[in-house]
Amino acid sequence: MAAKVHIQKLKLAGFRNYANLSLDLDERHVVLSGDNGAGKTNLMEAVSLLTPGRGMRRAPYGDLIKAGPEPAPGFSVFASLEGMAGPVEIGTGVDGGEESGSRRVRINGAPARTTDELLEHLRLLWLTPAMDGLFTGSAGDRRRFLDRLVLSVDPAHGGRALNYERAMRSRNRLLSEGRADPAWLDGLEGQMAELGVAMAMARNEVVSLLSDLIESNAEHSVFPAATVRLEGFLEDQALASASDMEMAFAGMLETGRRRDAAAGRTLSGPHRSDLIVHHRAKAMPAALSSTGEQKALLIGLVLGHAQLVRAMTGHAPVLLLDEIAAHLDEGRRAALFDLIEALECQAFMTGTDVSMFSSLGSRGQIFSVASGRVTPHPGGSAD
Repeated sequence: MAAKVHIQKLKLAGFRNYANLSLDLDERHVVLSGDNGAGKTNLMEAVSLLTPGRGMRRAPYGDLIKAGPEPAPGFSVFASLEGMAGPVEIGTGVDGGEESGSRRVRINGAPARTTDELLEHLRLLWLTPAMDGLFTGSAGDRRRFLDRLVLSVDPAHGGRALNYERAMRSRNRLLSEGRADPAWLDGLEGQMAELGVAMAMARNEVVSLLSDLIESNAEHSVFPAATVRLEGFLEDQALASASDMEMAFAGMLETGRRRDAAAGRTLSGPHRSDLIVHHRAKAMPAALSSTGEQKALLIGLVLGHAQLVRAMTGHAPVLLLDEIAAHLDEGRRAALFDLIEALECQAFMTGTDVSMFSSLGSRGQIFSVASGRVTPHPGGSAD
């Protein structure tokens, strides 16, 4: 049986409201309790930087540097953990003079070539209050949510998406400048076709696997089951071969050049896809469900995907669940904690009232957070 992936030590310097922090952990779940604004979410945001991207708030790195009368010169996040490939030390940070889009990553003291190397050691999934409007928000928000899910099982997905965006920006620029050299455009559109179809197929595979898993769990889950599908890009050719789909997409791009030039953007492609979610039992779009039902659907999706990650990689992801218990009754809170425990993962959870975690019992280690300080809660667990 694979060792449980978990963070054993976390150190922060100059991060948000933390001048310096050193926190020792064991493999149990971590509960951060304190008033609003105390720094609970800041600490989880620091953990979210142990994966590629800008973290769970998508904040510019410059905004993460501790401000005040004596602002920090930069920030650093260090973690010692039992990872997917064994014990590992990960450090990341930004110097104040660096560009906001750049951060350093070191793994066991050596510079990482890319942040994608982090995915060799742990996978992270998060759920925050800002995501409560996912089903009623923009298609772009749902695509980013889906791409995080895909990345956690397919580490190459991020690189494909980044290269696709670069090729698309170059094509848009050529079209807008009127320099529509057919050879240049053919080359860029060929790249977009290859990368875009690979992105679409990876998304479709994850959506299909997740749908099957949700269906198999539907009768036993306390959270409503969702039906999920993709629409907006070649969905009518989902069973075609990759080469046929690439040819179809390249043809769409070529015939759409004049239209895209007039629009100032590319109007067809995987960057226009949308994740469509329905409340299965009610056969109702998630966007039309009640606020509470939407929250429950989202929790079910994230937990289902965590189960999928474990099945596909052999290791459960670390979960970051911000204010997860705030809108659940006691019965659903207890069921949620049991589901998290069954995943054999380490979960970080926040709340203003430590009593909400009473049913977690000795499975959780409780910390009090106040004004950039984190101290063990009396008793040390949620008993």
